[in-house]
Amino acid sequence: MLICLLPVAGVCDGDLDTIEGFVASYFACETRRLPPLETPAGAWDAKRGQHDATALMRAALPLLPGGATRLLVVTGHDIYIPMLTFIFGQAQVNGPAAILSLARLRQEFHGLPPDGTLYVERVLKEVLHELGHTFGLVHCADRACTMSLSINVTNIDVKRGELCDACADELVRRLRVLRAEAAGGNDGPAGSGT
Repeated sequence: MLICLLPVAGVCDGDLDTIEGFVASYFACETRRLPPLETPAGAWDAKRGQHDATALMRAALPLLPGGATRLLVVTGHDIYIPMLTFIFGQAQVNGPAAILSLARLRQEFHGLPPDGTLYVERVLKEVLHELGHTFGLVHCADRACTMSLSINVTNIDVKRGELCDACADELVRRLRVLRAEAAGGNDGPAGSGT
């Protein structure tokens, strides 16, 4: 299994190293860092002062290498989708790609002093959340589960940084099926869902 990281604007190597190490360890997979993507023309919304997550994803998807399982787009841009003021990230449920914005995960964005430890905790929780969606996990009612919905950083901070037992079991099941399909085996019914 191969998960690729695609940086877009304002992502430092240290952040990418942290994310890449976490993804490789958590998902027991290979990772590959792709060359940075220039912010596509038309992604900036001057009226909102933000970048359109859909436009960024649209530009990123063609860059998913053959043989890659998932693509995680990581951006320093503050992003939105039309129906929401902002988003921390967005994913295609059971799809190949997700996007994560680092902007609002930083204390400085909210006018507070930097807190590197808290920032990394938030980033890794949201990486797991968005990639979890790509593997078919949906939002969880358990507020401490990483798959619970976050509409502000406080919601992220109350998460444990791990999946609840039900979400963890479902992720293991889905990864097992995905790996079996990739190996040409049949470990169970593909596409059986919750």
